[in-house]
Amino acid sequence: MIGNLSLDQLRVIVTIADTGSFSAAGRELGRAQSAISQAVATLEEIQGVELFDRSGHRPRLTEIGRVLIEQARLVLASAARFEAVAASTRAGLEPELALAIDPLVPTAPLIESLRALSGTFPALPVSFSTEGLGGSLRRLRNGSAALAICLLLPAVPDDIVAYPLLRIGLLPVAAPAHPLASLGRSATRADLEPHVQLVLTDPVDPGGENYGLLSARLWRFVDLGRRLDFLLAGFGWCRMPEHLVAEPIAAGRLTLLHIDEDTTPRDGLTIYAAHRRDRMLGPAGRWLLEDLRRRLAIERAPGVRPEGHSR
Repeated sequence: MIGNLSLDQLRVIVTIADTGSFSAAGRELGRAQSAISQAVATLEEIQGVELFDRSGHRPRLTEIGRVLIEQARLVLASAARFEAVAASTRAGLEPELALAIDPLVPTAPLIESLRALSGTFPALPVSFSTEGLGGSLRRLRNGSAALAICLLLPAVPDDIVAYPLLRIGLLPVAAPAHPLASLGRSATRADLEPHVQLVLTDPVDPGGENYGLLSARLWRFVDLGRRLDFLLAGFGWCRMPEHLVAEPIAAGRLTLLHIDEDTTPRDGLTIYAAHRRDRMLGPAGRWLLEDLRRRLAIERAPGVRPEGHSR
């Protein structure tokens, strides 16, 4: 049956449903009413269903007709997207833009850039994935993502081109009832070691490289939201992005800790936009990168490469 189905037939029945009659559909499509009637009759015969009740003055969709009209709309919309993607690709646009995002990346500027991207390239299929720590770099390397917004620790790898976007401050915090919150002085490593440290980890390689570990007891998390839940519940301490804990600190639900000889960079960590050195970005990827760079104030600091620099 499907081999005898055409987009033109679906367009005819949708136009009849939208205009209210066979004659109005004929005028809309520039065809004789007899041609419209024949197209519907042929489709009904092939599919073995009655789409329109013709007993009244105007055709009315049957019960099955109402269901199939909605299916026809979906098929026509999908076909339109198919044609739009093909046309965009002929014009030089990448057929798809796959993005991978680290959990520490602030959401607001990214949302605004993605909204602007959609307005500029409405036919571009975009896939989006929030990864665990290390996942964005892994997706770049296996080719399943074209652009990553991520941390690159301890340095930018040689096979990656990276553009610094912003720095995020990391604040050591604990719940007010946690023993570390009532020290009344800077915490030493000896103070921290007995207490659970809530750490982000790579779900694929939990035993891989770790940074900033000061406790002997580690609870590992893939996502920031769940780690924040445990932090607020008093199960441990950790360093959290400043933009996520500013409100809980102001509200008294978290306490800022001071760590003696803290090796974490005072000005935070750099978030990069990155792609593989051997896989250059297409027009939409370059557009998104430049839009993000315009929206985000890049804070220069020692050890941060200037804009556009890469290893």
